[in-house]
Amino acid sequence: MLANAPETGTGYGPAVMTGVDRAIRVSTAVAVLAVAGVAAYVSYWHAYAVVCAHGETGITARLEPATIDGLVYASSMVNLYAARHPLPVPALARWLLALGIVATLAANMAQGWSHGPVGHRGLARGQPGGQL
Repeated sequence: MLANAPETGTGYGPAVMTGVDRAIRVSTAVAVLAVAGVAAYVSYWHAYAVVCAHGETGITARLEPATIDGLVYASSMVNLYAARHPLPVPALARWLLALGIVATLAANMAQGWSHGPVGHRGLARGQPGGQL
């Protein structure tokens, strides 16, 4: 039977967590963290390649991609905090999250453009550009 969770008052989830509920939560968290980890790794190296292609070297080239991910993380945490408490999300947090998403997409697309519409790996395997 579903009841209001006393700590959140959201009305979602069972009042008492069973072993199955815990396993579902843990496995979901592991899957999300694994996908996020792979995406962060690939995104970092794509942004790093773009920064290096534009002449940056050394520590600047290594840290620049992290500024984009840091912006997305920080603004996401502000949004999460506001969502968990009855607070409006600050407009700056929304704008910076959007800016960070656009920046990371632009960096990943710019790195891909250097390989043409199909990419060097896809062309070698005879795969179209959108196929995984």
